[in-house]
Amino acid sequence: MKANDLTEQQKSTDDVIEIGEILRRLPHRYPFLLIDRAIDYIPNKSIRGIKNVTINEPFFPGHFPGAPVMPGVLQIEALAQTGAVLMSKTLEADITKHLILFMSVENARFKKPVMPGDTMEMVVEVLFQRRNIFKFRGRVEVRGELATDCEFAAMKADRPS
Repeated sequence: MKANDLTEQQKSTDDVIEIGEILRRLPHRYPFLLIDRAIDYIPNKSIRGIKNVTINEPFFPGHFPGAPVMPGVLQIEALAQTGAVLMSKTLEADITKHLILFMSVENARFKKPVMPGDTMEMVVEVLFQRRNIFKFRGRVEVRGELATDCEFAAMKADRPS
């Protein structure tokens, strides 16, 4: 399934997470919120995040003038935010009391550039979970082709007062 190909049944099921719920589950805001919607959510298992990449992104004027390419570290951040949505929803985290914190990234590979006009599909799968710590495998796909992949970890922690 492609990011824009939601059937009527999928639009009405609980596995679609729209931007309003993402904003309730993540503390990130513009210009650092890097997920527009999520689909295929399965608690404790997987999620598919969607990011529509536009020329209006704040990093493109400097990366690179005349040849805009989305930085790889921001692709990994988008994967981490997708994983954080999965964690927040699975653990029913309250962002007024808790944060989902990025812990590590391993084996990151960048296979193809992500450019303005692309739709990133961020497939995140849980490798293991122990209490409030999750380890994930994440892939960024553009038009069905692998752009980026990595493993990463995150934890739910108390929000500092």
